[in-house]
Amino acid sequence: MPTLKEIQGYTPPVLHAGKDWYIDFYAFNPVHGEMRRKKIKLNHISKITDRRKYAKDYINRLAEKLALGWNPWIEKESGNAYLLFKDVIDNYRTFLNKMLRDGRYRQETLKSYSSYLHNMELFNEQKKVPITYIYQFDKDFCVMLLDEVYITRDNTAFTRDNYLGFLKSFSSFCLNHNYLTKNPTEGISSLGRRGKKKIRDVINEDLLKKIYGYLQETNSHFLLASYILYYCFVRPAEMTRLRLSNINIEKQTLYLEDTISKNRKDGTITLPSKVITLMIDLNIFSYPTDYYLFSDGFKPGTKKRSEKMFRDYWSHYVRKRLKLPEKYKFYSLKDTGITNMLRQYDVLSVRDQARHSSILMTDIYTPHDIQEANALIKNYKGIF
Repeated sequence: MPTLKEIQGYTPPVLHAGKDWYIDFYAFNPVHGEMRRKKIKLNHISKITDRRKYAKDYINRLAEKLALGWNPWIEKESGNAYLLFKDVIDNYRTFLNKMLRDGRYRQETLKSYSSYLHNMELFNEQKKVPITYIYQFDKDFCVMLLDEVYITRDNTAFTRDNYLGFLKSFSSFCLNHNYLTKNPTEGISSLGRRGKKKIRDVINEDLLKKIYGYLQETNSHFLLASYILYYCFVRPAEMTRLRLSNINIEKQTLYLEDTISKNRKDGTITLPSKVITLMIDLNIFSYPTDYYLFSDGFKPGTKKRSEKMFRDYWSHYVRKRLKLPEKYKFYSLKDTGITNMLRQYDVLSVRDQARHSSILMTDIYTPHDIQEANALIKNYKGIF
């Protein structure tokens, strides 16, 4: 039986340059009971300068591992570990775009992750010793990036946790494609959202009337989109996937199957008469039922559009023409709609209309001026 010393026996890795470029070294193979040659070919790297840099780094890495007792015959090294970091990033970008086309990711998700990915590249380039190969993407790198975002750049805990979510997605991609054998984000915790409640910019009544008047005169189809957001709380990304077949005019309902909704759950929403009336005035139901509700020009059509069209129209026309403050975004109509509905109806009804998972989520929108003490508890007298 071979001794530990024999198993750890090896010769230093050496680069051979010529017609064929390769690195070789000998290490003890316990199966055969002798030293066996290990050869790593390098001709797949086209540029000589890149090949030499790759070889140098690979030899240093191999020497370090061999010195620590690693044996290539006991634990076979995956060649994927030496893929260039930038190439894996390019592969991840391709993956993100495919997920968007398949409807697995929203346009907003792609935009955010693309931004985080670009910032990660910039962070790496500015390091004294940038990582070159994917195996160097480790926990230390992730922690340093998160500290850069949270501490050095003085961002919020919420922003830092968003970066962590991105790093977990990128790490999962690397694990699934055998670029890595260990998750670099394992053991890194989120900071949570304590201490800073999300600010909801509710549009006041006077401004709502201005917006209604402007859209009624200039773009009734965008007014319908605004109604769907304000009265039905359907998110812009979900609105782009709505088809006329999702509308039941007799029952006054809008059905969102799991492939449409953000939470991947089926949901039925009530369509107020005001929304139905506008749809009828716009002859929405004269179009084929397989048409998207909002296509080119916010009219029904066969082309699926990006949710960006809602934000762009709001920014370039509505907010600009009415000189609305920057804080009022198209999505503010949803926050305003929920808040105003809570003034008229019970929280359970509003929760169901908003498709919230719990009353606690709906309660975030409850205006302070309508929060009242429980009448049953007011006159409670205990034995104490």
